[in-house]
Amino acid sequence: MATMEKKKPRTIEELGVSSTIINKLREAGYTTIESIAVATAQELSTIVGIPLATAQKLIAAAREALDIRFKTALELKKERMNIGKVTTGSKALDNLLGGGVETKTITEFFGEYGTGKTQLCHQLVVNVQLPVEKGGLSARAVYIDSEGTFRWERIESMARAVGLDPDQVMENILYIRALNSDHQMAIVEELRTLIPKENIRLVALDSVTGHFRAEYPGRENLAIRQQKLNRHLHQLMQIAEIYNVAVIITNQVMARPDVFFGDPTVAVGGHVLYHTPGVRIQLRKSRGNKRIARVVDAPHLPEGEAVFIITDEGIRDAE
Repeated sequence: MATMEKKKPRTIEELGVSSTIINKLREAGYTTIESIAVATAQELSTIVGIPLATAQKLIAAAREALDIRFKTALELKKERMNIGKVTTGSKALDNLLGGGVETKTITEFFGEYGTGKTQLCHQLVVNVQLPVEKGGLSARAVYIDSEGTFRWERIESMARAVGLDPDQVMENILYIRALNSDHQMAIVEELRTLIPKENIRLVALDSVTGHFRAEYPGRENLAIRQQKLNRHLHQLMQIAEIYNVAVIITNQVMARPDVFFGDPTVAVGGHVLYHTPGVRIQLRKSRGNKRIARVVDAPHLPEGEAVFIITDEGIRDAE
């Protein structure tokens, strides 16, 4: 006779600890299994005020509940087959991305002003709401705006163009303005509680480096800026992987005066950004409303380019 599979805990109450510890966890901001799974035992013990051994057991139970363990390559392959993908609105760009913007991944779009970074963020927070057969995930989105670039008017016209009710689409986008780099990091921390409650499958952050660049100017502040940015990017990576959401970040470029041949522009953030995002796409202007997207770094995608256009209705194919 087959044994019934043991039900995995879904809430912290189901981790099998006392109500006193549950209250302490909640008071300290650990309200989900995911938030416990990514904590260190030392951090959990100190912040919550519980013995180190208890913290270690809690973290182990949370990781088991989330299936964070050694897996075979075949298991990973099967997981990858179930990753969600969100259409950009352009088939050419979707093909370049391997079928659209993926969940469990950070996708970075970087380029000069006016290359379409913000337009893509707007389009993706709309398209994630489409049903799966139309390239969406039937889910809600978060838009973190660090530069005041969000425009509800664009959301309205993009929603109408894909046959969705504009007011309903706007109701499904949770918007927040990040006031500085510390606030931006606190917002991402807050997502750990928000995502499971609100059926969020896509987070757009426009732009990731703006505040860090403004607050830590000059070479003397470079080390502290990079450390902080590194911590922030790892926060975003955890959000993407643990909650199975697509994280979209935009980034500015700066000119490199030492480059005489080839492209003299590089993404802000240096090596920290080169090593973190799962997919890095460079955007550049072409003639008229045409834009060119190029895969700069993605372990699972071939190098290549795609042309798309920005229209009143949103991101579309050039032909």
